[in-house]
Amino acid sequence: MEQIENTLGTSFGSFELQRFPLRKKETLRAWDAADEYLLQYLEENELLHDDVSILIVNDAFGALSVPLSHFTPVVMTDSYLTMQAISANLKANDLDYDSVTMINSLHAPGSVLQHGNENGIADIVLIKIPRSLAMLEDQLHRIRSAVDGSTRIIAAGMTKKIHMSTLSLFEKIIGPTKTSLAHKKSRLIFSEFDAGLAVDENPYPDKFEIGYQLDGAELEVSNHAGVFSRDKLDIGARLFIENLPVDERYKVIVDLGCGNGVLGLMAAIKNPSAKLIFSDESYMAVESAISNFVEVFGESRDAEFLQTDCLHGVADNSVSLVLCNPPFHQDNAINDDVAWQMFTESKTALEPNGELWVIGNRHLAYHAKLKHLFGTCEVVASNKKFTLLKAVKK
Repeated sequence: MEQIENTLGTSFGSFELQRFPLRKKETLRAWDAADEYLLQYLEENELLHDDVSILIVNDAFGALSVPLSHFTPVVMTDSYLTMQAISANLKANDLDYDSVTMINSLHAPGSVLQHGNENGIADIVLIKIPRSLAMLEDQLHRIRSAVDGSTRIIAAGMTKKIHMSTLSLFEKIIGPTKTSLAHKKSRLIFSEFDAGLAVDENPYPDKFEIGYQLDGAELEVSNHAGVFSRDKLDIGARLFIENLPVDERYKVIVDLGCGNGVLGLMAAIKNPSAKLIFSDESYMAVESAISNFVEVFGESRDAEFLQTDCLHGVADNSVSLVLCNPPFHQDNAINDDVAWQMFTESKTALEPNGELWVIGNRHLAYHAKLKHLFGTCEVVASNKKFTLLKAVKK
């Protein structure tokens, strides 16, 4: 398989960009045609000048922030990995790390933009359309306080990701919206701020009942907009919860890729002497997990919450049990790279006889991967769509 081209050529220069985490045989570029279209539009319409204030939302690997680093943009992202990628790609291109200010998706960007100009208003807002409409809705609410009638608001995405519902959100939260012609299967969205628009409050985070009782009351979980299975308990998680292991031997339990933390929360309830570790690369996920754990246990229970890449920061041979509902995509790329990394790092983190429990769609063939890695793997439970697997470190 040929190595992909890592050089992004723009009117601002050529830049070496790589996806993150780094993989030996990467087959995907760190940018797409929508990034190229957006950068081209900025240059052709002469929108940039030395003191311009730029807010960038959802820049996956630095395809926007690295070429525009001269203009000291603020980048808002929900991804720890995105922050690592931007830092690494700035360094790889001999650019100043401090030229890009990165904030997570829970921030109000206006407060950060005030460091660049007194009123905290962006001259230009650039948005890469996220996979989730809920995430876009939350982000548009958050940026509304950082724009005014003079702000140029330009979004970009591949045409397959831009629907009438996408445009409707811009119309509902920002103001009048139109789109460009398609270019290389990508499209731009232009939205004008309407100060008089009647905008509802941001509906996120929201809550839903998961169908289990605690002390006679229905257990609810809170979810920020970007969290997987945001408005209901997914079928795989329900099968997992119905079969969660209980054993006094579990001293440390990890909810890996925790999302809203529902697996770790239920494991904590069922294993009252265990310490819990929640790990995710999404800021909204970790914040949701913290909120849900504190709602049930307050300060009475020991837990750790890690904003990290898989199990980075967890000591080797220190964990009794890992619970994992792995994603099968990174951004828009569907593959098993993240799952394989999760399984490999779990084996390293587990103590001898420690257990990795994994839920996944039956067609993903996790059983074969786990058996190859651990030497053994058993099916704990299954239904028509999902399989719950257990692998033991020998």
